[in-house]
Amino acid sequence: MEPEKTSLPENAYRPLKEGEKYEPVVPVAKPLREVTPYSLIWGLFYAALFSMAAAYLGLKIGQVFEAAIPIAILAVGTSVFLRRKNAMSENVIIQSIGAASGVVVAGAIFTIPAIYILNLDAKFYQIFLASLFGGFLGILFLIPFRKYFVQEMHGQFPFPEATATTEVLVAGEAGGDQAKVLLKAMAIGGLYDFIIGTFHWWSEVFESRAIPFLTGIADKWKLVFRLNVGAAVTGLGYIVGLKYSAIIAAGSFVSWFLLVPLVHYFGVGLTATLGSTATSLIKDMSAEQIFFTYVRHIGIGGIAMAGIIGILKSSRIIGGAMKLAWAEITGKHSGAEKGLNRMEKDLPMGIIVGAIALTALLILLFFQFGVVHNWLQAIVGLIIVLVISFLFTTVAARAIAIVGTNPVSGMTLMTLILSSFILVKVGMTGTSGMISALIIGGVVCTALSMAGGFVTDLKIGYWLGTTPVNQEKYKFLGTLVAAGSVGFVIMILNETYGFVGPEALVAPQANAMAAVIKPLMSNMPAPWLLYAVGAIFALVLQMIGIPPLAFALGMYIPLELNTPLLVGGLIAHLVSTASKDESINSKRREKGTLIASGFIAGGAIMGVVSAFLKYLGFDKVSFIVPFITLEWAESHSGQLLALALFALLCLYFYRDSKKAA
Repeated sequence: MEPEKTSLPENAYRPLKEGEKYEPVVPVAKPLREVTPYSLIWGLFYAALFSMAAAYLGLKIGQVFEAAIPIAILAVGTSVFLRRKNAMSENVIIQSIGAASGVVVAGAIFTIPAIYILNLDAKFYQIFLASLFGGFLGILFLIPFRKYFVQEMHGQFPFPEATATTEVLVAGEAGGDQAKVLLKAMAIGGLYDFIIGTFHWWSEVFESRAIPFLTGIADKWKLVFRLNVGAAVTGLGYIVGLKYSAIIAAGSFVSWFLLVPLVHYFGVGLTATLGSTATSLIKDMSAEQIFFTYVRHIGIGGIAMAGIIGILKSSRIIGGAMKLAWAEITGKHSGAEKGLNRMEKDLPMGIIVGAIALTALLILLFFQFGVVHNWLQAIVGLIIVLVISFLFTTVAARAIAIVGTNPVSGMTLMTLILSSFILVKVGMTGTSGMISALIIGGVVCTALSMAGGFVTDLKIGYWLGTTPVNQEKYKFLGTLVAAGSVGFVIMILNETYGFVGPEALVAPQANAMAAVIKPLMSNMPAPWLLYAVGAIFALVLQMIGIPPLAFALGMYIPLELNTPLLVGGLIAHLVSTASKDESINSKRREKGTLIASGFIAGGAIMGVVSAFLKYLGFDKVSFIVPFITLEWAESHSGQLLALALFALLCLYFYRDSKKAA
């Protein structure tokens, strides 16, 4: 059976008009083959392969990459090479199963290595089960919200990563002009980002310090402008759009251009460190150090409060899901779901509730017999996991839907702080407390990472017409394989390289978690006031009608990653409003989306290649070394060249998008 169309409908990315209905690429009544031995074998293969690769690279060089787009590209390439016809829905299943790798890896490597960094010990089963149960919770907690995020809010969220992956899958099936535009953009964006990441012919980040008269302002007043010149991040900004990218950038500007200078102004005269997170005097800190030591915590508080606001705003959805679950469990279900088509069917709510209960029981037993060995503390740990995972599921999903970046490290940091505070109150301190808090943090981190990643998979399936219940069932299988692979790799890496010492693996996120958890378990204070300020900030934003999560994300994510989002959003606005003819604007906007998706896909796949080459010692080969100009790239001249080339890239982006007319 062939799909009736091989391009996304015109209303794929915009809100639906009253009475309008979205028809996916694959017709609801005429599904293509989805779950087959072919799609299962390749999906599980990529889940194992990318779990090991992502864990290794994330710990070795501190670079965590998202696996969804590279897997989609490989799935399309394989089906083309094997001349497998009408493989679009199979490729969605491959991507969905395989993408469990990246999200499970993020959950594990952000927390578990901190156990070794603190000179403690973690067993394989602890790593495996923390990742497995966290992944399962993320899937189960997200499914009841699928219709809300994916269907009811159609066109309200940009879903940048899902858009890029979908465009790759559609172009692979369609071929022709769509594939040419995508491949051209992938080549340009991929080569551009590869040169930056591998050869360093120009800087990856432009700083205002590169301009002489702005250097003094940066040093004296701590006012610094930073811009990541990568093609992939700019492509994300285009898909995010001007509205959300402007809100995110505004949050960043408040952090960097208001709060950082204020902290410096009021703290420059202090002769002692301020707060438990500081290791040096404010007068000796750069703008970047002030941000990471003080201001970023305000963003974490904002994200936490935005999550609570999101839960309250979604209370109708949550209440409806609970009501449906109760009706199914008690046998009072009206049977209304029997008439639903395949695109509206999820796993039955009774099964979801039962699976959550079973997972909760297994987590309790895991905590009691494998972590804390105390029933009270095991129960407290279980409550922390369930409550925080549930509360922040919608935060993770919204974050991915808005900006394509899951603030999982910030939410995990908040989890560690809260769990440490509570565990200390029930008598769990010292080394056992540290291990317990980090295992609990690992479960929550994986759950939130999975929730954000899975909503991307489900949105891709919705656009293309893949049956959601198939994606939901087989995501568990991908999570099982990914959890086993990650546990194996972390144990091997600890034995081979370790996480402490001059030759140790970088593991930057885990080091940050270790730095936070040690004082907390020693009864040292956390920066509660900064979290409270962020929470109040989010409440005020909600009162004046500004989405608090997008703004708080901007406050938390470093400035250089938010400024290119704004540039991409501006390009999207200019491209889609340049003509008085709306049909021309629509064509230009669609072509721009293809180019942006190519930038994201090219940057993602070449980022993986660059990281592997770095691991293999490519940058140490004698005849390659002269072509690597890291010192030049970090110089002011290298940054100015980066700004000039970025301007040319944006000009190409804008002009090529406008040629669609």
